[in-house]
Amino acid sequence: MRTELVWEGKYDEFGNRREVDVAACALPMQKIETVDEPRQRAAAAGQTDMFEQKMMLMREQAPAYRGDFRNILVWGDNKLVTASLLKEFKGRIDLIYIDPPFDVGADFTMDVPIGDEKEIVGKDQSTLEMVAYRDTWGKGTDSYLHMMFERLALMKELLSARGSIYVHLGWQVAHAVKLLLDEVFGEDNFRNELIWKRQTAKGGSFDSLAQYGRIHESIFFYAKTALPVWNLQHTPYDADHVEQSYKHVDAATGRRFALRDLTAAEPRKGDSGKPIVIQGETIPVPGGRHWAVGLLENETVQQAVDRLVKEERIWYEHGKMPRYKLFLDEMRGVPLQSVWTDLNPVQAQSWERLNYSTQKPEGLLERIIKASSNEGDLVADFFCGSGTTGAVAERLNRRWIMSDLGRFGIHTTRKRLIELQRTLHGQGKPYRAFDVYNLGRYERQWWQKDRLKGAEEEHRRVVLEFFKAEVLANAPSPLLHGRKAGTFCHVDGIDGLFTREEARAVAQAAAQAGGRDVYCLAWEFEMELRQFTLALEAELGVKMKLIPIPREIMEKNRKSPPPFLEMAMLEGEVVWRAVGAGSAGQKTENREQRTEGRVQGSGGGGQKSGVRDQSLVTSAATRAVDVKLTKFLPSLAEVPTKELEALKERAVKSGFDFIDFWAVDFDWAPGKPFNHHWQDYRTRRDRSLKTVSDAGHVYEERGKHTVCVKVVDVFGCDTSISLEVTV
Repeated sequence: MRTELVWEGKYDEFGNRREVDVAACALPMQKIETVDEPRQRAAAAGQTDMFEQKMMLMREQAPAYRGDFRNILVWGDNKLVTASLLKEFKGRIDLIYIDPPFDVGADFTMDVPIGDEKEIVGKDQSTLEMVAYRDTWGKGTDSYLHMMFERLALMKELLSARGSIYVHLGWQVAHAVKLLLDEVFGEDNFRNELIWKRQTAKGGSFDSLAQYGRIHESIFFYAKTALPVWNLQHTPYDADHVEQSYKHVDAATGRRFALRDLTAAEPRKGDSGKPIVIQGETIPVPGGRHWAVGLLENETVQQAVDRLVKEERIWYEHGKMPRYKLFLDEMRGVPLQSVWTDLNPVQAQSWERLNYSTQKPEGLLERIIKASSNEGDLVADFFCGSGTTGAVAERLNRRWIMSDLGRFGIHTTRKRLIELQRTLHGQGKPYRAFDVYNLGRYERQWWQKDRLKGAEEEHRRVVLEFFKAEVLANAPSPLLHGRKAGTFCHVDGIDGLFTREEARAVAQAAAQAGGRDVYCLAWEFEMELRQFTLALEAELGVKMKLIPIPREIMEKNRKSPPPFLEMAMLEGEVVWRAVGAGSAGQKTENREQRTEGRVQGSGGGGQKSGVRDQSLVTSAATRAVDVKLTKFLPSLAEVPTKELEALKERAVKSGFDFIDFWAVDFDWAPGKPFNHHWQDYRTRRDRSLKTVSDAGHVYEERGKHTVCVKVVDVFGCDTSISLEVTV
């Protein structure tokens, strides 16, 4: 018998401990983006210059680039992410910081800015985030602890022998998770509970509530073994301490110093008990003590005293004991304690504020990363949110891995790290490239089991009923489940992520049944699916309309159908900029030719709705390529219902106001990651956005090329188009 924390799900019906099924959770990660923005931008700029200018630019770039590791950002459930990382990174991560959700009643609706002005709209949780939240808290503390146990167990396996983990929690669950951490990592490996005072005194009356104001959060610090990486941190002395202890000022230099005893208690060593001579006076050591001066190799105590006098390190007045000068500017400060009151949360006007509700200050992560990792170490955050951990790790020359379940979090993090790449590059400081990955599917079994009694057929029937489509009793294919106004409908599984393989199978089934269009309704779409469907339409002649299933259908007693919004629409043109043949890089004309593309897509996938291939053959004098955005209509899939109608009208009139970020890959190929050759985005300080790229890309090789354009709206949903050009 022993005392232990028990929750529903810890043991099976036979009393056996449930372990994490790593084999079932480990999935191959798909690289969908590569981001090395400054190097790619520099290379693109060099294309229109003479060869020597280009080589000089590349030489200037090289010292700032660290090519030893490509950082990793993953969109997906962190249980699957951590399990999938074990194959390559087991025992290799040096520090993990996580800030998991800890407020059962939290409102995850966020305010996001649109357009050039300071206009704010609400953003709901994505369906994926909402399901994860309800899974986490569906059985209260029991389901929360089980969620945390599975993830902490996997994170422990990822930690190196000298690794540490910091778990950031609120008062709601800190007491229970502390016991869970003891169980996973061992009580002996508990190092500290850190108290972060995140705000000043809260307003309002607490007397009627019979409670004190809650103004702190806890961070539990555990090591994997008895010998973790540890670099003691310090905080500055307060003004009163400086005034009282460092009250002396050197007349020559103006440096403040304190006086410290030059002796210490016995035992004596060597000649440390003998008298010393200063300014011609012999000074005996007091009884029971010895001279405490640091000796260099083969140095006597008197020689050490002479050296310190020469360095003006010893204060001496006739008739008094000599003292040692301790200069303030050489002191590191107060050793860091476990209560942190000097780090404010991210303020409304702070330069680092990203309008992300759970964003933590960079100073907090800087302190943790410096204390428990060294330069070059690998740092991870599997609830990364706005990406603070990776941003600080990048600045401090640490490698990083981050993941998040929310699409908006991944977009916020990606944009933040691109901006940091630009900043570090501009300052001539080193940085690393990073890649974005997609991973697996997330189960929505709670709704299916609770409401639909576990039947997949019932799930399809409910979706089709809300979509106002008829169920096909004798369908020509198991993949075609319904029909609406003559168009086939496919409803993806409730626990599925609509993937490229599924898209191909559905398109083939529709083509064989004589269909030219097919509605594909799914909870989530694989990121970058839209590029794949471009090729499918050209190959099979079937137009795929990708429609996210609205979360409202899961509401109890829902009768009226919620809006089923087709994915965003994007149109763009390839712009050919004339470049004079006589002088490399000098534009003698600005003649433009265009090839148009159109795509429909949102969230994780996309849909081509008629790329008009107007591939243009150009001469050597007109080979500089850019892209112009001509139309954007967002899907508004994550807009709160109360704001939907007003924003629909705004989106039709000013769709570009909803673009937060866009990027161009000038040489994209199906099945390859999107390569960020150029991008532009809005920031909190600069809400303007280019609608024509200024990369001036020049193709070194003649022939056919594919330009891919990715647009991300203010809600984090991405849409892409593919344009064919011939040089």
